[in-house]
Amino acid sequence: MDKKKFIIDSLSESAETKISIQRECMDDILSAVDILSNAYKNGHKLLLCGNGGSAADCQHIATELMIRLNHKIQRPALAAIALTTDTSNLTAGGNDIGYENVFARNVQGLGNEGDVLLAISTSGNSANVVKAVETAKSKKIKTIGFLGGLGGKLRDLVDLPIIIPSYNTQRIQEGHITIAHIICELTELELYGDQ
Repeated sequence: MDKKKFIIDSLSESAETKISIQRECMDDILSAVDILSNAYKNGHKLLLCGNGGSAADCQHIATELMIRLNHKIQRPALAAIALTTDTSNLTAGGNDIGYENVFARNVQGLGNEGDVLLAISTSGNSANVVKAVETAKSKKIKTIGFLGGLGGKLRDLVDLPIIIPSYNTQRIQEGHITIAHIICELTELELYGDQ
């Protein structure tokens, strides 16, 4: 195995994926900024859910909004809750109502009309994320999907699918956090950029 070639190929694939995102996802990214900015302007919050690496992304994104991303902007916290962080809640839910229901239960308890749910799934088929989106829609919560490949079941279920143009899980996850940073920073600028 040529390790240097592996590194070069990985970095090249990552760069090519980002260029494809620029070409294919621009309008969807701008729409996500509008959805999130409007929710915050009207006193609402963002909920986030996903599994594995996507669960980590949920925490990362929620932190960027609660604390800040652009250090040139002084602003209050923007309400964001990663539904992936409470081990007691997740393990009780998995044990008592089934793991496929844990995120839906939290959307039911914490979400309100006008909020936004960011559903992250590289395949678009994660059962517990699908159920969370279904619950969100029943509560008139706007839904954004960070997806990959063909978008899976979530493509047609969420209000706004943003599909990373790749079938490689690593590249999809890298794309998700890249567009998340862009969306978070543009939201900050939209809300507080004139200060």
